Amino acid sequence: MSRNSILDVQFDADGQLRHLLTIDGLNAKTIIEILDTAESFISIGQRQIRKVPLLHGRTVVNLFFEPSTRTQTTFEIAAKRLSADVINLNTSRMSTSKGESVLDTVRTLEAMHTDMFVVRDGSSGTAHLIARHVPAHVHIINAGDGRHAHPTQAMLDMFTIRQHKGAFDQLRFAIVGDILHSRVARSQIHALNILGAREVRVIGPQTLLPTE
Repeated sequence: MSRNSILDVQFDADGQLRHLLTIDGLNAKTIIEILDTAESFISIGQRQIRKVPLLHGRTVVNLFFEPSTRTQTTFEIAAKRLSADVINLNTSRMSTSKGESVLDTVRTLEAMHTDMFVVRDGSSGTAHLIARHVPAHVHIINAGDGRHAHPTQAMLDMFTIRQHKGAFDQLRFAIVGDILHSRVARSQIHALNILGAREVRVIGPQTLLPTE
């Protein structure tokens, strides 16, 4: 799974974002557009009727091979507030537990006119693999894959930082812990650097820090 192969899949032929697989390769303009769009939806949660018809008639499948109640529920609520039809798959009952491949499962769901898959897996590259094999009208959001990336968590963190601190160019950041194995830290570092953070440091035991 090379960096270039992921970036080739993430964007369409016109350079527009087709899937959200990783923060790496995005530019500041794209990230800011996503943050601005998210900000415009804050008021929805404060309404009496917390829905807008943006995804009306669309089907979103939460495909979580790695369990995460909080992340899955967050995606479900978000999609429903945009009026999408949401399907949460119980991985313990999925055919993959009986030997069917991930792509076989995805193709079966595609045939049911799925428009978007939110994918989480303990193995790096699963979201990218699926993105390479879906038709042009289907979109993939990576909700965390192995040690590789967690772009949506990083986006949420950037959103929170911007709300409380404003511009990034005068801010210094320290990310503390097991950086080597953390997909969240990896995505945060990419996002902070792209957004022009003044300084990004990583702090942890030498054995838990990346070599580059």
